[in-house]
Amino acid sequence: MSRSSHFFAYLSRMKFIQRWGLMRNTCPENIQEHSLQVALVAHCLALVRNQVLGGRVDAQRVMALALFHEVGEVITGDLASPIKYFNPEIKAAYGRIAEVATQRLLGMVPAPLREEYRGLLFPAAADAECLPLVKAADKLCAYLKCLEELKAGNQEFSQAKASIERDLSRLESPEVAYFLEQFAPSFSLTIDELN
Repeated sequence: MSRSSHFFAYLSRMKFIQRWGLMRNTCPENIQEHSLQVALVAHCLALVRNQVLGGRVDAQRVMALALFHEVGEVITGDLASPIKYFNPEIKAAYGRIAEVATQRLLGMVPAPLREEYRGLLFPAAADAECLPLVKAADKLCAYLKCLEELKAGNQEFSQAKASIERDLSRLESPEVAYFLEQFAPSFSLTIDELN
């Protein structure tokens, strides 16, 4: 009898890893919720590229990569951005820690499935067109979180919103611009206003 795999038991713990750890939140967010939202937004960005901008990116691949983009945090936890990006040495060290954690997770996958999961946990050069959309979606979701917190009256997120807006504009991404114009304004509305 083969030894059971702990891979999905670890992934199920994503719901315990809270984001925005240094900030007061009106609505806590964990990395499982965040990963689903990033996958939905990344898929949309891929569709915008294909249907609006005439691109040819694999939208399902973008979505799958987004679902797995933070799984290593079940081992490392979520390191707050001001710490992670404090200086190049900390950023590089955290990158190495995240890679070791993700390798550990990959080692939990049964051998017949391992290569498929390797491609999700460690995207290859072939994913060069997909990964910027995942990163853009990740940044957009942080922006949407700021809008929701500000709507709830939490001014703690006002500087984060301004900083993320600058980051989004630096992307010079027509997909991001489309999303911000078409979808982002609704995040500042109440449920009654949405109806």
